[in-house]
Amino acid sequence: MNQNAIKKIVIAGGGTAGWMCSAAMAKLLGKNIEVCLVESDLIPTVGVGESTIPTLHIFHDLLKISESEFMAATNATFKLGISFEGWKQNQQSYFHSFGYVGQGCWAAGFQHFWLKGMQQGVAADIGDYCTEHVASRLGKFAVVPNQDRNHAYQLDAGLYAKFLRNFAEQNGAKRIEGMISKVNLEPTNGFIKSLTLGDGQIIEGDLFIDCTGFKGLLIEQALHTGYEDWSHWLPCDSAVAVQTELVSPIVPYTRAMAHKYGWQWQIPLQSRRGNGFVFCSKYMSDDEAKTALLNNVEGKPINEPRVIKYRTGTRRKHWNKNCVAIGLASGFIEPLESTSIHLIQQSIIRLMQNMPTKAIESCYQDDFNNKMRFEAENIRDFIVLHYHVTQRTDSDFWRYCKNMPIPESLAKRIELFKQSGHVYKAEQELFGEASWLQVMLGQGLMPQNYHPIVDSMSDDELKRFLESIKNHVAKKANSLPSHIDFINHYCKAK
Repeated sequence: MNQNAIKKIVIAGGGTAGWMCSAAMAKLLGKNIEVCLVESDLIPTVGVGESTIPTLHIFHDLLKISESEFMAATNATFKLGISFEGWKQNQQSYFHSFGYVGQGCWAAGFQHFWLKGMQQGVAADIGDYCTEHVASRLGKFAVVPNQDRNHAYQLDAGLYAKFLRNFAEQNGAKRIEGMISKVNLEPTNGFIKSLTLGDGQIIEGDLFIDCTGFKGLLIEQALHTGYEDWSHWLPCDSAVAVQTELVSPIVPYTRAMAHKYGWQWQIPLQSRRGNGFVFCSKYMSDDEAKTALLNNVEGKPINEPRVIKYRTGTRRKHWNKNCVAIGLASGFIEPLESTSIHLIQQSIIRLMQNMPTKAIESCYQDDFNNKMRFEAENIRDFIVLHYHVTQRTDSDFWRYCKNMPIPESLAKRIELFKQSGHVYKAEQELFGEASWLQVMLGQGLMPQNYHPIVDSMSDDELKRFLESIKNHVAKKANSLPSHIDFINHYCKAK
């Protein structure tokens, strides 16, 4: 083994980020590297949301985690998308599904055929051409062999951390209970040398991973890395979370319901419902938000509402010296499209791909930081789209969002779609063409033109083409069992 190789990784902090990191490092690198996680039972985890996107399959496949076992252990349900209610206008809704929409050709996406069909009055709602969208409306779901896994999960974040902790420890990870009282730096180069715990114990390591949440105990308080604030684009800075009894059917999607000063989430698990009220503190107090949330939940609350404060943005470097920030320590965008766990897993996978020696090669750091920034900015633009492209003017909050300057990268995407119907997607971006399409149309953006190749079809051919896709989707969705029946058969919580 390379004598200069990393021999010990110290993870500061637990929760979802810490235990995802520990599980992956122990399982995939544990034969050569000691993995140690430091956390205190006295420090609660944030747990802003309990929803994921389909990329979690990649992480679980790497670790060979059984889907049914993971879901049973975390009280999880399936998620086919997000219902956005009141974002374009009050009393209007649309659905962002995780599936593919229709079928395009080599020159143009399906939306171009759909746009002409809309002009001629022969096209249905865009969601009628997506199996996941129709299945969501019908409350149906199944895991089908040899089919794309266009589903995500709604889960209990605390149980997920517990599940991963058990997995990590079975694979050799070591947990140390204790509060970190001091971060000790090397005087020569400013690298982290060790952590001192409240009982005086000193934990040394070669590479340190900061999973200490918003406070960034290592990456910010010790290394002073700096933070880029995005709150001028994403002004919500607070959330109130509460769990309630389950009193209505378990649907295979998350609800995101806009209100005057932000939005509210509703996430059904197998035995309870997760609820949250996201808002901008400039327009609403914590007490007002608590009251508004409790007045708009289904079922009796089973815990006390908890207020969470945050600032949207990103660390200027996710990897600084011999410290890598993962999870909330690296920044926070918004829980709106459930991307937090995705960013955690991307950080973990990219770090393992760029695993350094003790010398910490700058080429690895630069590649990691550039890719994580690209990922964060792409997600940021997608979230800003939901707020900015709106017809709501019923509050100061929505008037600000509607009229605020937006990132140039997003402005170009919007203009391209408005003029041509084309959806721009760079390589390695998280959200695909179908996601951008559904949200842009849902928020009220309607392209002025479609691709001329569509006119190579006769009117009758276009009508039959659209009808065949719609009928195929309906047949496929209707053939699925109910969501709850499949859960009870496949992954019922113990």
